[in-house]
Amino acid sequence: MKKEYWLILIIYIAMQLSGIVGIPLILFIGDSLGKDFQETAMMAPSLWIILSFSVTLIITLWLLRNEKNASLDRDKAPAGASIAWAIAGIPLAFIAQSVAAQIEMMLGIDMGSENTQQIMSLIETSAIVILVVSIIGPILEEIIFRKIIFGSLHKRLNFFLSALISSLIFSLAHGEIEHLILYAAMGFTFAFLYVKTKRILVPIFAHVVMNTTVVIIQLNIENLEKWLKEMETVQMIVRGLL
Repeated sequence: MKKEYWLILIIYIAMQLSGIVGIPLILFIGDSLGKDFQETAMMAPSLWIILSFSVTLIITLWLLRNEKNASLDRDKAPAGASIAWAIAGIPLAFIAQSVAAQIEMMLGIDMGSENTQQIMSLIETSAIVILVVSIIGPILEEIIFRKIIFGSLHKRLNFFLSALISSLIFSLAHGEIEHLILYAAMGFTFAFLYVKTKRILVPIFAHVVMNTTVVIIQLNIENLEKWLKEMETVQMIVRGLL
């Protein structure tokens, strides 16, 4: 594996652990500036996620700036075919996720995702976190887990083993090993798109659209739940008046 790849992996891991230092740092800066501690404490995780992910993406792209014919990026598919696969990859990813979810349900695995709930809580605190979840995060994840990890493994192993190992690492990185099947389904789908087109932008596009769609659906569900609760309150008031 190239030294740039190793450096990117180290930076990515450091970014994932950086909140231990970063969040207290934001609290310290906020206190030094005379900001309200409770308000700063509420915003600190979101601010650090935005900052750390953005800086990591910039450094990653800079380290890859001279890369032209790396690993699977040789013999790229024509632009037209790549666009077609990028668009087709969206329903393909959702179908794979749906099938994986059904399998997990049959195995008795709770479909609730603590990771998703934490992300939605951060979005409620700061809407700009949506940029990290929908765009910056997927770009970084495809570079890390598909281009670097899967691509390096695929030089030595077949597609199935390479996709399986990279998907396992993908699941561990999200802290949800119980949803290995779900992450494996996404990992295999995005790896397939990468191998089929030899363009990392194709799985990036599918991943970005998928994450954005999930965020929009989650936000609408939460708004619907709030609306239903408000309607129940109104109904109680009306009944009281009658």
